[in-house]
Amino acid sequence: MTNQNNQKNNNAQQVVEIDLLEVASVLWQHIVVLLLTGIIFGALLFGYARFFVTPKYEANALFYVNNSTFSLSSAVAISTGELSAASDLVNTYVAILTSRANMELVIEKSGVNYSYEKLQDMVSAKSLNSTGLFQVTVTSTNPEEARMLVNIIAEILPEKISDIVANSSVKIVDYAVTPRSRVSPSYIMYAGIGMLLGMVFASTLVLISFFKDTVIHNEDYLLNTYDVPILATIPDLTAKTPKRYGYYGASARKGSAA
Repeated sequence: MTNQNNQKNNNAQQVVEIDLLEVASVLWQHIVVLLLTGIIFGALLFGYARFFVTPKYEANALFYVNNSTFSLSSAVAISTGELSAASDLVNTYVAILTSRANMELVIEKSGVNYSYEKLQDMVSAKSLNSTGLFQVTVTSTNPEEARMLVNIIAEILPEKISDIVANSSVKIVDYAVTPRSRVSPSYIMYAGIGMLLGMVFASTLVLISFFKDTVIHNEDYLLNTYDVPILATIPDLTAKTPKRYGYYGASARKGSAA
């Protein structure tokens, strides 16, 4: 019974120690493999984003919240409280904009073959730094379609706002133009993520191989792991004998010449 207790205590006291410097050294020894794996994974994800991910484009229209207590002609006299009130109205306007009735009206005028839920997902709006300005954005895989949809919204939104919200209206500041560059996907981001995943994958394999290796490769491992002296070592007889130079090498050459 005592022996069993002692064995349990010994097992409980066993701690697996990991030398972080040794782990870093192992990874550094395989740095070329890690980099090559990262480059391969990065190239694969870059190719996936380039050829299989459909690019998306954003078109934006800019609006101004026109409160009854102030107007654009009296902009100098606008107080902070009035700007805050106008900014709060933006949330109301966005809710009105994305309502089912308005989305169906946009679909009817544009002729696109979308459900109103799909169009709602494509439309977003945000206030610009509490200035009373807000921006409506349409995201689409077709840049011309994105411009057309957001400009149709710009045509119907002011009238809808004036009909629903008393003493308030919306004025158009800027219509949308056709976007020239995509907003997604980011090829650099895909390539960077691929490189990171590749290096993590290769590092995991290297460390698994390292920790599963039970072969003692040098005397330092024994000295650092066990507090006992090394009495003798067995030479590796399979290793190639290095070339010998100096006196004995010279004698051998002279003998063979003779």
